[in-house]
Amino acid sequence: MRLIALLILVMPGILAVYGIKLIRDALFGEFHPVYLHIGLQGLVGLVFVVGGIAFIGGFILHRDRKRNLTKGRFKNED
Repeated sequence: MRLIALLILVMPGILAVYGIKLIRDALFGEFHPVYLHIGLQGLVGLVFVVGGIAFIGGFILHRDRKRNLTKGRFKNED
């Protein structure tokens, strides 16, 4: 079970790192022909970074809510 959780966290982390690489390459003019335009490459990199960090943050918040470690700050109002 822990191995599956580790894989779930590693894949978005790798995606976020690749997004940082795409943004860096777009800023320094290193164009990858897959993305058709350097601006599109930077935008895709930004989406990868934000998506990866949001997924990891949501995973950690869900785990902390389940274990009652949030001390009432992030309670669900269901």
